[in-house]
Amino acid sequence: MADESSESFLDPSAQTAARVWRHVLDVLGEERARLPARPVSRPVDAGALRKAVSAYDFAVPVPPETAVDEVVALLRETSVHTAHPRYFGLFNPAPTVMGVVGETLAAAANPQLAAWSHAPAAVEIEAHLMRFLGRRLGYPADEVAGSFTSGGAEANLTAVLLALTRTWPRYGTGGLRALPGRPTLYASAESHLAWLKIAHATGIGRDAVRLVPVDAGLRLDLDRLAAMIADDRRAGDLPFLVVGTAGTTGAGVIDPLPELAALCAAEGLRLHVDAAYGGAAALSDRLAGALTGIERADSITVDAHKWLSVPMGAGALLCTDAAGLAETFRVTTSYMPGAVADTVDPYTSSQQWSRRFMGLKLFLSLAVAGRTGYAAQLEHDAGLAGVLRRRLLDSGWTIVNDTPLPVVCFTDPRAAGLPGDASRAHHAGLADAVVAGGHAWISPVTLDGRAALRACVISHHTTAADIEALVRAVNDARTRSRP
Repeated sequence: MADESSESFLDPSAQTAARVWRHVLDVLGEERARLPARPVSRPVDAGALRKAVSAYDFAVPVPPETAVDEVVALLRETSVHTAHPRYFGLFNPAPTVMGVVGETLAAAANPQLAAWSHAPAAVEIEAHLMRFLGRRLGYPADEVAGSFTSGGAEANLTAVLLALTRTWPRYGTGGLRALPGRPTLYASAESHLAWLKIAHATGIGRDAVRLVPVDAGLRLDLDRLAAMIADDRRAGDLPFLVVGTAGTTGAGVIDPLPELAALCAAEGLRLHVDAAYGGAAALSDRLAGALTGIERADSITVDAHKWLSVPMGAGALLCTDAAGLAETFRVTTSYMPGAVADTVDPYTSSQQWSRRFMGLKLFLSLAVAGRTGYAAQLEHDAGLAGVLRRRLLDSGWTIVNDTPLPVVCFTDPRAAGLPGDASRAHHAGLADAVVAGGHAWISPVTLDGRAALRACVISHHTTAADIEALVRAVNDARTRSRP
């Protein structure tokens, strides 16, 4: 055996590898222990950061422990710490320990998920997760099809490609030129605007996305939707897909799914539900009722790296149309391994070809916590959001969203008479003051044209004490401001 001095930096000895891993574990343990006492975020000097990164010119190797320590320091000093218990921001999770373990195991084994024959266990683990999630969402388990994706945007892209292929079989070969008009799709004005990028990528064009106004509760307005579909048909356009959102990014609102399903059935349109965030509620018997009607969707997006708290990225597209996915993505070539009977090669039924074993982090997290463990945490988060709503109301704030999900949007009533731009500037200033204090992270948001502040309980590290700290932070910011 070669001694350590002559070992390859790409393939270190077992002793060196063990030493590095021990160091990594020690560093990560210390970071986890110290994180709650640190600011959620700090101001970043972009020039200084680039200078620090550029110091690595890769001309001379550095000791692995040194590289680890310096990268961890860069991340510590410049990141918004989404794992912090007082991060109340976007749908970014504090990752589960088993999720991190899953990422490590997936990287070490590095299975090739394009073909079943190359990674049977990995493919079957992900297929099992698809059936589990589909069953919880109301699909028959033996009919569930789909795949893990890089995130919700790719899952939603898959849904649009599937809908175009199923509505117009000639689309797959002839493209948009084979269609008798322009396809149009419909989503709430409060939906995630990845739909615009998806429309651009699929060729239907951004103008084909109809953003439907919302009602007073920030839900997609059914009457306006029906009128827009009728107007488009009269104009010669081709409505084909309606999107319902189960947990809007801004306010966590769930669109009226049963009514959307009924309208789509009557109009002959496909229904996709973007439940990237809210779909996690299906794991809780107490919260799952909020998703009633989702089982009637032709396809569903769920994003495990949101409320299911696994490391990014881990989106998923679920449906009950395996044949449709195969028609959308099937390709054959001599350099790929031959198909194995009674199995599905993932590259023939999904957008990606070679890809990471994304499902392992969720599989291990579910295996160790159990569904009931996850349900308890989801219900705890929803309960903390209820505490936050009450404490904000007690402190004189106005709550402006209504959702069973743990997203709380609120306004300063002193700004009620301000013009829109002034109100947005005021609420943005309040959010900036909270963030600058380092004790919590929230964001400004505009909901149907109205300015507000947004706080999402997304971390399983968050406690009632962290809720109280947030309330103090926003109250302090308001006291120091003048609308």
